[in-house]
Amino acid sequence: MTDHVRTVVFPVAGHGTDFLPATKASPKVMLPVLDKPLIQYAVEEAVASGAENLIFVTGRTSRAVADHFDRAKELEQRLQQAEKQDLLNATRGTTPAHVRCLFVRQPRPLGLGHAVLCARAAIGGEPFAVVLADELIAASNGRPALSQLMDAFSWNHASVIGVQRVPDDRTSLYGIVGVRAGDGRLHNVDAIVEKPDPSRAPSRLGVIGRYVFTPAILDALEGMPPDADGQIQLTDAIARLLTSEGVYAYEYVGERFDCGTRLGYLQATLAYALRRPDLRRETRAYLRQLLASGRLDSPSDGA
Repeated sequence: MTDHVRTVVFPVAGHGTDFLPATKASPKVMLPVLDKPLIQYAVEEAVASGAENLIFVTGRTSRAVADHFDRAKELEQRLQQAEKQDLLNATRGTTPAHVRCLFVRQPRPLGLGHAVLCARAAIGGEPFAVVLADELIAASNGRPALSQLMDAFSWNHASVIGVQRVPDDRTSLYGIVGVRAGDGRLHNVDAIVEKPDPSRAPSRLGVIGRYVFTPAILDALEGMPPDADGQIQLTDAIARLLTSEGVYAYEYVGERFDCGTRLGYLQATLAYALRRPDLRRETRAYLRQLLASGRLDSPSDGA
């Protein structure tokens, strides 16, 4: 088995019920943070980590994802005629020329594990990564979170789960791993539990939308029974994988925004605006204006 991870799977069929009606006809991964949709940030992270094959697992409302990564020749022609070269480059540059995009249909919304399994034929027998685009992670050290996991995979030749420490009262929002003594940020996983009550959580290490797997995870997903909600859970397949081979958890370095929630999405928009040289000054000025006016301390009408 090769150590080089060339393929990344993006499950993009989810509606994102927190954002209805905005996501009624378009997947939540197309929600923009400033001028790029969430899926574009995820793809850029994957490509910067060395990915060459991008597999998008789509649903009924996911056509916008395929359109986004396709050429828009009429738009490009108009931008070229208007001599708007920066916008033309941005429109053409959604993926580099050496990267291949494949689209696989998930016929029914049967969970994250089922979405990954739908990509099995396209993945082949190589290791692969899974990236959840609504988990936006800004690199704090210049290295994408996925790249850090890929390095850990090459060191250990075993599946790696991205994790971060979560507060005691929030374990019920995450898959939580139980670990044995690790080496710095890398830990041996000996258990994984989906959204446990704090009293049952095996640790405070929550699973955060980034995975690198050996092909054995696909065998673990085959025949996996659905849970009580009819969903085939990736967490359950990881628990099954633990019985046959080692799995590691890696505490990545980076700032995470849960853009599957309205608050996390707002936080990401502000944080990315403050990082942008063309928006930083105006954003800071606006936030100072809000603070000075007292509007942040006073409830709005209907609050």
